[in-house]
Amino acid sequence: MMMRALAFVIAAVALGGCVSDMAGGTLDPVGETGWSQRDKDLMSNLPYNQASIPETYRRHIVEYHRKEAPGTILIDSDNKFLYYVLPQGKAIRYGVAVGEEAQAWSGLAKIGRMEEWPPWIPTPGEQTRLGPLPAYVTGGPHNPMGARGMYLYVGNKDTLYRIHGTNQPEYIGTAVSSGCIRMTNEDAIDLYNHVKIGTPVVVLAPHSDDNKLFSPRMALAPLSSAN
Repeated sequence: MMMRALAFVIAAVALGGCVSDMAGGTLDPVGETGWSQRDKDLMSNLPYNQASIPETYRRHIVEYHRKEAPGTILIDSDNKFLYYVLPQGKAIRYGVAVGEEAQAWSGLAKIGRMEEWPPWIPTPGEQTRLGPLPAYVTGGPHNPMGARGMYLYVGNKDTLYRIHGTNQPEYIGTAVSSGCIRMTNEDAIDLYNHVKIGTPVVVLAPHSDDNKLFSPRMALAPLSSAN
């Protein structure tokens, strides 16, 4: 009995302590697996209030029935989800905030650059719409880019759209950003640890037929039989 209990503990540790709801496959939204000491220091003293993210938009393991290969990122603009495709018909699903329809970008891209706690350099368009803004904001939890930046490129050209963290987690699940894809800082760190330069990114256009392939009741799959 003791050996069985020990094996259970080892299995749970190997999974990173991720399973918090066996029936739903919900992943721990605040686990520090993969965090650097800088992450722990900066996330321990946030200048904004942590939001209570609705269950739907928390990190889950889900069934995935589309054709994208494992290692691909897919963004479902209509339903405000980002999927990181796993083998064997699974994906990690994250809740995101997406760009307002008039500002949103869609198409095929790749991650062309990655940065931890990136600075924010407002684009001319952001200066026009939201300004006056500072020309440069240093990285940190006060920065709207949040804990991680993953920069979308087409060929060798920066699209100026990013997948990044946020200092406004209360907007996850909405269309409020300036075209970029926002995640909670915890989820941005988690995704960053899965991807690499060259990771393909598919951004579905709003109201496209592709979005209809997603069922709002997509079955959630547990990570393991342990809880």
